[in-house]
Amino acid sequence: MAIIKHKSQRVGIFIDTQNLYHSAKNLYKAKVNFGQVVKEALAGRTLIRAMAYVIRTESEDEKGFFEALNKLGIETRVKDIRVFAGGAKKADWDIGMAIDAIAMAQKLDTVILATGDGDFVPLVEYLKYTYGIQVEVIAFSKSASGQLREAADDFIDMCEDPKNYLIGYRGGRGWIPGFGGKPNGNGAESNNEPREDDDPAIRMSGEEE
Repeated sequence: MAIIKHKSQRVGIFIDTQNLYHSAKNLYKAKVNFGQVVKEALAGRTLIRAMAYVIRTESEDEKGFFEALNKLGIETRVKDIRVFAGGAKKADWDIGMAIDAIAMAQKLDTVILATGDGDFVPLVEYLKYTYGIQVEVIAFSKSASGQLREAADDFIDMCEDPKNYLIGYRGGRGWIPGFGGKPNGNGAESNNEPREDDDPAIRMSGEEE
């Protein structure tokens, strides 16, 4: 389906951090470059809000990750992981992410969901048919719900060019400030693969290795 993307469109981006993290890890054994995800999804339009939904662990190792997102203009919604009797752990942002998207819908022309989770199909349909706004999805197609792809007005498949969205991907990629890799001495970009410890932003929160 052909859709219109123009500079004056007011866009809100809602990032299911857990979902993208697991997809990148399972499919490519790499980390997500969230700055590039936002850039590609936005496509030159007017960004009103970009929000990432993340989980804070007991170790608080993710502090650098939160700060890196904030420097890129991505707001963080943080929830503590819940530990139940018997050691079971639970934490998800599905309802919170949906509520935020609905609450902001009247101030937006386009909502972009960065997730492959099929649980968001009702949200996509509600936003489209209640508010009449454009709803787009960006995710890895190999781990994304087919129903979600069908429901969205547009689907950006990160699997078509994974190196554009990943850090530490063996296919190699250029340097993006704040997300791993470093320029060489004369200001040119280095082609060296970023190391795991180059930037705290690649250390995802709420996940056990």
